[in-house]
Amino acid sequence: MSLYEDYIKEIEERKGQGLHPKPIDGAELLSEVIAQIKDVNNQYRKDSVNFFIYNTLPGTTPAAGVKANFLNEIILGEEVVAEITPTYAFELLSHMKGGPSIDVLLNLALGSNEANAKQAAEVLKTQVFLYDADMERLKDAYNAGNAFAKEILESYAKAEFFTELPAVAEEIKIVTYIAAEGDISTDLLSPGNQAHSRSDRELHGLTMISPAAQKEIKALEAQHADVSVMLIAEKGTMGVGSSRMSGVNNVALWTGKQASPYIPFVNVAPIVGGTNGISPIFLTTVDVTGGIGIDLKNWVKKVDANGNVVRNEAGDPVLEEVYSVATGTVLTINTKTKKLYNGAEELIDISKSLTPQKMEFIKAGGSYAIVFGKKIQTFAAKVLGIAATPVFAPSKEVTIEGQGLTAVEKIFNKNAVGVTDGKILHAGSDVRVEVNIVGSQDTTGLMTAQELESMAATVISPIVDGAYQSGCHTASVWDKKAQANIPKLMKFMNDFGVITARDPKGEYLAMTDVIHKVLNDITIDEWAIIIGGDSHTRMSKGVAFGADSGTVALALATGEASMPIPESVKVTFKGEMNQYMDFRDVVHATQSQMLKQFDGENVFQGRIIEVHIGTLLADQAFTFTDWTAEMKAKASICISQDDTLIQSLEIAKARIQIMIDKGMDNHNQVLQGLINRANKRIEEIKSGDKPALMPDANAKYYAEVVIDLGLIEEPMIADPDVNNADVSKRYTHDTIRELSFYGNDKKVDLGFVGSCMVHKDDLKIVSQMLRNVEKANGKVEFKAPLVVAAPTYNIIDELKAEGDWEMLQKYSGFEFSDALPKSVARTEYENIMYLERPGCNLCMGNQEKAEKGDTVLATSTRLFQGRVVEDREGKKGESLLASTPVVVLSAILGRMPSIEEYKAAVEGINLTKFTPISVN
Repeated sequence: MSLYEDYIKEIEERKGQGLHPKPIDGAELLSEVIAQIKDVNNQYRKDSVNFFIYNTLPGTTPAAGVKANFLNEIILGEEVVAEITPTYAFELLSHMKGGPSIDVLLNLALGSNEANAKQAAEVLKTQVFLYDADMERLKDAYNAGNAFAKEILESYAKAEFFTELPAVAEEIKIVTYIAAEGDISTDLLSPGNQAHSRSDRELHGLTMISPAAQKEIKALEAQHADVSVMLIAEKGTMGVGSSRMSGVNNVALWTGKQASPYIPFVNVAPIVGGTNGISPIFLTTVDVTGGIGIDLKNWVKKVDANGNVVRNEAGDPVLEEVYSVATGTVLTINTKTKKLYNGAEELIDISKSLTPQKMEFIKAGGSYAIVFGKKIQTFAAKVLGIAATPVFAPSKEVTIEGQGLTAVEKIFNKNAVGVTDGKILHAGSDVRVEVNIVGSQDTTGLMTAQELESMAATVISPIVDGAYQSGCHTASVWDKKAQANIPKLMKFMNDFGVITARDPKGEYLAMTDVIHKVLNDITIDEWAIIIGGDSHTRMSKGVAFGADSGTVALALATGEASMPIPESVKVTFKGEMNQYMDFRDVVHATQSQMLKQFDGENVFQGRIIEVHIGTLLADQAFTFTDWTAEMKAKASICISQDDTLIQSLEIAKARIQIMIDKGMDNHNQVLQGLINRANKRIEEIKSGDKPALMPDANAKYYAEVVIDLGLIEEPMIADPDVNNADVSKRYTHDTIRELSFYGNDKKVDLGFVGSCMVHKDDLKIVSQMLRNVEKANGKVEFKAPLVVAAPTYNIIDELKAEGDWEMLQKYSGFEFSDALPKSVARTEYENIMYLERPGCNLCMGNQEKAEKGDTVLATSTRLFQGRVVEDREGKKGESLLASTPVVVLSAILGRMPSIEEYKAAVEGINLTKFTPISVN
């Protein structure tokens, strides 16, 4: 059977799912399609022409190379296709977004046929995805006196690829659709358990919200011609949780506009809104797709005649509606006045949604075109020896005389490119920065690979210090979906120059370590900027930003990222921890105390949390920085002491060396380079030439939060509050309760110790608690299942060396096997301890989950509806988050312990402790 016949069979199968033919990305299949086009009597010729024109992926996919070459043959007259004239062939090349198409266009533009050269030059003037080799060809041709090369470069210097685009409409009509009340997690828009289908955009689009919601959205579109549907999080924040470009892609697929008639299922211009705004990571992704994200502020706290906030019986502020965005409301975005209107009534200023930079993204259909466009404009002007025509909005440079710098301001000033010489920038400045470390995770990696292909990138930027492709999100179950997707991803990334968790050649054992732990280790400079394809990219060294797969691709391809310097909130501590408390309780208490100090306002949202926990090593400190995603912060920075930072770097060096010993380094010796940089940084600290990063004493913060450790008298539980009468207050991570709230009779159906939130000491706590129970009772019996997943193999090796793994093995009813990984997800659990493979396990929710309707107590990060546990009829699933000792004890008891039971259980155990120090 031919590849085309296989394709026809697949098309019939997709029809049964209501799907169109899958876009072609393979060279072999497209070659068969072209052969059928050439055969004028072929029964499949008509369909083949349509597949070639409308259903072939562009960029640097293997299929794109074959398509570009065939179009070249048509232009040169070597092949004649009635449906594709040479002029039409040029149009098709103009939509192929770089790579092979640029190579063909350059050959034609710089060739001897003047008519072809003229048409090719006109097309090239519209293209932006050119790389160094392409620009060098133009430069060499210009220096050799080629007139068309000169013409193209002059066009680039004027940025005609941007100025000739249609202007953004002054008025954009929208019709509202309330997708949910309360925070909308990206799980609602792109479910984690459907991660395997993300690269198949049309198929994955069927997972957004629900089939009923999809019908309602389409009905609104049918009812309101030429009006865009805006998805809204009523009384909540839009896009909280994971950094999923697939979520924005799905919104765009259902509500946006097709980017090109020749590129299937790639839509742009989604419009989203939230009463409390848009999650910072999600908003970046909206920018990538040329969309608009609006902070609606349509509900506010009600105040009495004296200006005091009115509260309900529970003590929560009462909200009152300022204006309605009920489903079906037609509104107008005015891009000139930067206001939102209902008819003639002005509702709110939305200038932050329509900044000059964001207006450029909207006009260009996304931020990529602007990033690449600015680079080729600068290059062209330099070659021509002229000044680039001022076209793009100037970067906003904020300098406040006499004001010191926060930690993030220092890092951005160090890494900034293209700013005014000698200018010191403060928060609010728009900055292009060099990126040091990049991470791609496995459930978004295929989309990152697609984005790299679409922007015609073939090799990692040389200015990136190190990049890692993880395998942690598919570690639990090596099923057919993972087997089909992950090897392909690993090969692509390995060829691109990224260190990969799995070896495409099979020479080193798979390392399914949680991506954030690996990134935390390979970050060997606290001045680094890190971009990672997951919202928990929040290293305890440097400043790390969780990002969508597109922003990750851009960082890999260019070594740069663009964003405003965020404001910072300073977090310090006072008092002493009670001996029976764990640092995880401090993390939860920080959120609780902050909300109380600021009368319910989350001052962390959208800002940098500068946390002063410098006495903790990077592993332990990461428990705090990791949780800042749940605090809705933009990112976080851990301020460390010299000696602590040196210890952390030495640990990181040892772990990087293990990766080298496994055979994971590549021909560029990326990992060895990181060790060399770590050695240099250690010497700088020891010599006093460059001490550990500290903010200036006169730095200015949006807010300063002081956490009183003495007030933390009980374990602190993050509760999804699934039965709250106010739907908007469910699944928020903001409900933090003391252990005693639950009495000692709340049933626990499953315990989970794992995820990026835990470190080696947490696994040692499990071992120590088992020893204590065994000593007291003669044995350990679990009244609820306990799932334990170490985040890294390094931790298991260290536990084995220290005698703790043996205790875990003794009481486990299941232990993972690398030789025989699970091929089917577990759906039922026994009351035993499961030692699972290092990786995300239950926290991700894409492979394994708790049984429906369970009450889960976990050390993980997420408590969103359906993430770790789904609802069942008559009982909502709930995932409460707590420290390791609380989780372990609850699994042994089958219920939440009393505070007395907890204190007795942790006596003599080395919990993770933290002692604050004074920082000016």
